[in-house]
Amino acid sequence: MLPTDGSADTAADIVSRSKIAVLVPCYNEETAIGKVVADFLAALPGGSIYVYDNNSTDRTVEAAEKAGATVRRERHQGKGRVVRRKFTDIDANIHVMADGDAAYDAHRAQLTPAEERRRS
Repeated sequence: MLPTDGSADTAADIVSRSKIAVLVPCYNEETAIGKVVADFLAALPGGSIYVYDNNSTDRTVEAAEKAGATVRRERHQGKGRVVRRKFTDIDANIHVMADGDAAYDAHRAQLTPAEERRRS
């Protein structure tokens, strides 16, 4: 995304034109995944939330779908395999990775009001 007219893009300009994808690898995160998805949807309106289920035996998939995430499955165990799969599957300019147990504050990934205005 380098400018061709000699002008300089700021980081905010680049973010404003970018497709944002949030990757949430999950294994048995039924109790927290709904909150994680909701928090990222609130923090990054217009972003896409992808939950990669890694053979959960609980209701992680159902909870993630109910919260509004796109759910994909990675049958090969391991977070590294999920991450590799995500970069193969998802076309985005900005990739945000979080855990399904709500360990990270989604609002720290939030765009500033000026960045939000540029996206709309």
